[in-house]
Amino acid sequence: MSEASDLDVLLAHHRVRACVVGLARGEDRRDGESVRAAFWPDATVDFGIFAGSFDEYLAWVVPGSPAVPVTQHLLGQTHIEPAGDSLLAETHVVAYHRVDTGTEEKDTVLGGRYLDRFEQRDGQWRITERTMLYDWFRDDGVSVDWSQGVMGTPFSDDRFTGRAAGDHSEAFFAAGDLATRK
Repeated sequence: MSEASDLDVLLAHHRVRACVVGLARGEDRRDGESVRAAFWPDATVDFGIFAGSFDEYLAWVVPGSPAVPVTQHLLGQTHIEPAGDSLLAETHVVAYHRVDTGTEEKDTVLGGRYLDRFEQRDGQWRITERTMLYDWFRDDGVSVDWSQGVMGTPFSDDRFTGRAAGDHSEAFFAAGDLATRK
């Protein structure tokens, strides 16, 4: 990257950001192929609550815990710097998790940053190391009852409530054309 053109740098930034976005969606949808596409097979991760190889991480995050039926990662800015033949990236994240405690569901939200080392191999940028930093955490208590809809108005069917696996986004993207996306 040290002698890269402006276009090479711009493309690298775009590809790194697209990788981070695809990974977040894969984690939220528990889609192993999307998660796998973001990491090199020899990658490692350390979330403080879990550390291991990529294969161990994939087995942990997909299918995910049944105790976390809904999760959503909102990504903020990604700061990227060259580091020899790799890139270092810091991406801000706010993550929502609905947690089933066995007696009730609770909503939690955390804010933090992903520290990623990317390597380019065969023209692709993927993560070789990921570390999670936690900046804040909030427990919002008992989850809202979606059976009542939003603001007192019931939903017309259950496709409007999100789930980590099996929600309407799977059908939306699988449909392939806008005429069938209902």
